[in-house]
Amino acid sequence: MVFSKIKLPVSVLAFLLLSLVLLSLHLMSSATQASSELSQLYSSLVLINAIGSVILLFLVGANVYSLFRQIRKREAGSQLTVKMVLLFVLLSLAPAGIVFYYSVQFMDQSIDSWFNVEIDRAMDDALELSQVSLEQKMREHLKKMEKLAEQIVADERVDIEMLRDSISADELTLLSSQGHIEAFSSISSTMELPDVENTLLTLGSGDNYIGLDAVNDRGLSMRVIVRIHAERPQFLQALFPVSQRIADLADSVEFAFVRYQEMTYLRNSLKISFSLTLGLVLLLSLLAAIWIAFISIRNIIAPVKQLVKGTQAVASGDYSQKLPVLVHDDMGFLVESFNKMSKRVGLARDEARLSSIEIEDQRAYLQTILSSLTSGVISLDGEFNIRTANQAADAIFHCAINQFSGQPLQAFTQGRSDLQHLVTMIHVKMEYANFTWQQHVSLLGPKGRQEILCRGAPLFSQNHVRIGAVIVFDDVSDLVQAQKNAAWGEVARRLAHEIKNPLTPIQLSAERLQLKLSGLLDESSATMLERSTKTIVQQVEVMKKMVDEFAEYAKPSQKNTESISLPDLIQQVVALYSLQPKVEFRVRLGATVPDVEADPIQVRQVLHNLIKNALEALVFEGHITITVQFLDKKNAQVVEVGVYDNGPGVKSEQMDNIFEPYITHKEKGTGLGLAIVKKIVEEHRGSIWLDTKYHEGAGFVFQLPLV
Repeated sequence: MVFSKIKLPVSVLAFLLLSLVLLSLHLMSSATQASSELSQLYSSLVLINAIGSVILLFLVGANVYSLFRQIRKREAGSQLTVKMVLLFVLLSLAPAGIVFYYSVQFMDQSIDSWFNVEIDRAMDDALELSQVSLEQKMREHLKKMEKLAEQIVADERVDIEMLRDSISADELTLLSSQGHIEAFSSISSTMELPDVENTLLTLGSGDNYIGLDAVNDRGLSMRVIVRIHAERPQFLQALFPVSQRIADLADSVEFAFVRYQEMTYLRNSLKISFSLTLGLVLLLSLLAAIWIAFISIRNIIAPVKQLVKGTQAVASGDYSQKLPVLVHDDMGFLVESFNKMSKRVGLARDEARLSSIEIEDQRAYLQTILSSLTSGVISLDGEFNIRTANQAADAIFHCAINQFSGQPLQAFTQGRSDLQHLVTMIHVKMEYANFTWQQHVSLLGPKGRQEILCRGAPLFSQNHVRIGAVIVFDDVSDLVQAQKNAAWGEVARRLAHEIKNPLTPIQLSAERLQLKLSGLLDESSATMLERSTKTIVQQVEVMKKMVDEFAEYAKPSQKNTESISLPDLIQQVVALYSLQPKVEFRVRLGATVPDVEADPIQVRQVLHNLIKNALEALVFEGHITITVQFLDKKNAQVVEVGVYDNGPGVKSEQMDNIFEPYITHKEKGTGLGLAIVKKIVEEHRGSIWLDTKYHEGAGFVFQLPLV
């Protein structure tokens, strides 16, 4: 802003400007009151004040222009400056304008009151009174001189001294017609002869003369000249003193009259002069006040600008901003408070940042732990809405649970009827349980039967208010299956010991009975004995075979793994069944299917069992679809194989235990086919399940990892 580098205090500037305005007012007032100076001092003062007004107008205009630029740039404090300046101008202009208006009115009325008819008449009467008084005195002196002239004519001898004393004159002179002094008398000790030439010139052609003259150092005197009419014409001149009081009064009256006449002549000029003086004073006062207002408001707004800059810095995150304290008043106190506040906020921000970093580290640490857990974890808020879930929970329930964050727990069960029972159970437990609980739940998911061990615990705040819950899920299907396999292994060992060992004596005993008794019985009895013995031997063989298969299932298999191509292996197996009547094989291979490390003989066995089951399900005709594709999961890369048929499918009551041994719904079969398939796939670190989403028949899917 213009003059922003001025270092003088505002009070000093205001005092100087006020002094200049008062001095200008005093000088112009003096100029308007002295008519002799009106044409000299007044004109100069008007010019000086006009120049001062122009300078102040320039200063105010420069500040207004600078303020306009600040408003266009939207600088801090510009709007407040405009409001304060306008308010100051209005507060200054309103009373000043009112005072100016009524001052002009009062001045006009006062000046008009100076020149009314009564004052004019009084001035004329005063002047006339003084003139009448002097004329009366002059007539008295003239009569004395006329009597004295008659006396001189009558007396032959003239005593000029005595004559002067008789009329109380200061000076008495007797002149001849040619102007020669014939006799002279004066009250003064210094004998100065009168000016005869002036006397005769004053008389002129008249007989008498009377008038007021200033005679040397005597002051104002009354001169009287009369003609003496005798044989020889003469003139008699006398000087009568005028008292100082009368002279002063006469001069005063004359001066006042002349002054009054001059003021009357300058009446309109006075009005204009006074109006111009008041106008200049008003203009100077207003401009000076506005300039001082700009400077004062600038100093007032300066801390506000600093505060705005400071708040902008704080808003942008810079809490190190320290504002300078320009003045030690309320604004200075406000700036100091702001500095303290920003410092405290900065410290609080740093502490919050450190706390946030620590919390974030703890959260990341906890997230790492949760993501590394094999147990699924879901956290709920007080309204049983989902907050977070780890990857293990997604894997267990085969869906991205985190996408339902903030939604009720039932949200991720949409389209998953198999999870409805689980969610209902969790709601019941969490609504009424104030302690840790545990529940075992069986689910029939997209990959078959799952055994879920569910544990939950409510979360309470420090005020013992329920704020949520955490639920932990463990897929114990493999554990349960391992326990079953261990149990079946124990059963197989016992069967081998308790059943297989007695079968051989039974078979030998039956054969021996037939050998010993066949010749002793009649033909019908021998035939019946032979048929019974044959049945016993056959069933014993069946039981031996069943015990051997069961023992083989319970015994760990020996794998000879190598790198194999599943598409090629599937093509070879399907080629063996290509001659099946009324059955169409459809093989769908992925674009790029890498090799896997597996035992080709056992994988062939898996494929043979699945295809054989599909053929048995079709009975007469249909189609079998085999799909192979590569899947790149988050935690593993696998090759997935699906075997689908369009047969009657698997009944819902059969889905729970379809992979368990000795569970079969066929007329002929041991029930070990799918159990052996599951055992082989799991020994290859893979997984197999019944595709429950496939409704056109039965579908089995298994996955084998690459490495």
